Amino acid sequence: MLPVRGRDDRGAARLARLLGTRVAWTPVGDGEFFCPGCGGDRNYQRLTGRRRFTLLGVPVLPRGETGPVVECAACRRHFGTDVLDHPTTTRFSAMLRDAVHTVALAVLAAGGTGARTALEAAAGTVRAAGFDDCTEEQLEALVEALAADTGRVYGRACGAGLAIELHEALDPLTPHLAPAGRESILLQGARIALADGPYTPAEREALTTVGAALTICADDVTRLLAAARTPS
Repeated sequence: MLPVRGRDDRGAARLARLLGTRVAWTPVGDGEFFCPGCGGDRNYQRLTGRRRFTLLGVPVLPRGETGPVVECAACRRHFGTDVLDHPTTTRFSAMLRDAVHTVALAVLAAGGTGARTALEAAAGTVRAAGFDDCTEEQLEALVEALAADTGRVYGRACGAGLAIELHEALDPLTPHLAPAGRESILLQGARIALADGPYTPAEREALTTVGAALTICADDVTRLLAAARTPS
């Protein structure tokens, strides 16, 4: 005789009411994160838990530890702790702004600041990235200070110090950028370089370093630098 589904379901429901598992959560930290559930920056609590068997809803036997998890203070959903590896919206915006600023300085340092058109293009790019009060004079002063500090000579290939600065600004940002976002940063640098004429060897070297830091393959860097020369 086949079992009656309704009876089996009711039996399982009664057993679930009799026996179960409960987790007691303990906060061990807090902060702000980008919540995948809410789709925005939220406060969170980092929780660890202890599981217990329950009988009639009463905890009776320990079953070990669980977690840690991250609980959103807004939606109360739980996530793995890897969500904390992603920057908040505020942090991401700051990283992107700093990256564009560093790329602009690298291109200007490679090509020199003698051409006003390049300075104007760089300042406009940096302002659009979030440094609203950036001026051509400020960028020129920064590039001159960089040259004095490193002993850099305009027209020479991208030096180790400049390459390190580019990687420091771009490496933390790159994993969180879509391919189109990485290409956009490189193209912004290319347009600054082209503002006063064709690429110089030093500008191309700097832009190649930017592309490498953004994990853009060499062939795509070549393609993008060529595309930037073509009027849209």
